Amino acid sequence: ARTKYYEQVVKSILRSLGVPLEKLEFVVGSSYELSREFSMDNYKLAALVTEHDAKKAGSEVVKQVASPALSGLLYPGMQALDEEYLGVDAQFGGIDQRKIFTFAEKYLPMLGYSKRIHLMNSMVPGLNGSKMSASDPNSKIDLLDTKKEVQNKIKKAYCELGVVEGNGVLAFAKNVLFPTSELRTGHAEFVVLRPEQYGGNTVYTDYASLESDFAEEKVHPGDLKSSVAAAINTLLDPIREHFESAEMQQLLLEAYPPPAAKPKVVKQKKKHNKRPDAVDAEAEAGAEVKAVEEQLANTNLD
Repeated sequence: ARTKYYEQVVKSILRSLGVPLEKLEFVVGSSYELSREFSMDNYKLAALVTEHDAKKAGSEVVKQVASPALSGLLYPGMQALDEEYLGVDAQFGGIDQRKIFTFAEKYLPMLGYSKRIHLMNSMVPGLNGSKMSASDPNSKIDLLDTKKEVQNKIKKAYCELGVVEGNGVLAFAKNVLFPTSELRTGHAEFVVLRPEQYGGNTVYTDYASLESDFAEEKVHPGDLKSSVAAAINTLLDPIREHFESAEMQQLLLEAYPPPAAKPKVVKQKKKHNKRPDAVDAEAEAGAEVKAVEEQLANTNLD
């Protein structure tokens, strides 16, 4: 279900940017990863790759622990083999993939396969000023967040007056809003929305001008936040609309079912503030007294 879900997500993102989908093809990894050929190449890599290289390649994408699972060491090799088995000329990813790309360039030729082109883009910082994290929902914008959720997340984001470094809101404008605006309309544009009494709206056609004005405190954090939230919601509207249908809602439910409700623990009330062992002893004594009374009642004294 998650494979189908992400296929729909990717398609809806590209549609919102005006990208044609006629040549887009989705390939499920299991369609070739379970083949004899892929398995043999995986074994060959296991014989060639050192533990040091495997850990280094996955250091930015695999959770690092003192005693890692074997899967984390195999992952870089499998991603490298994807290039050959997908028959691609290039692989695209975030800059956090660079060590896996270097790994692929080193080891694929050892199997007789050619090097591929590797393209990377920068990573967008989290809204809280540090790294974006799946465990911190306020550090990122989810594609299906409601308009109100987007507004609340941007409102809480780190955006100090005049400070550019570590500013997640500015980073979002730079890495997402300006580029997607150019893709959608043919020219980059971002509008800072302000009431007329504070100067009215300002249109920026390049990020450098926005950053400069913010650094010089010509743009207030409140105005920047509300403008970024509005631009994000405009970008997400077509994606949210696509997932409004009953079919897409069912797919979302199957891909990410809600967590099971935890059973309620019913606490037993303490009787007269007595310790549990004292209450048990009292109950046992009462039962003995009742047994003696019943025995006496059944005894014939004639």
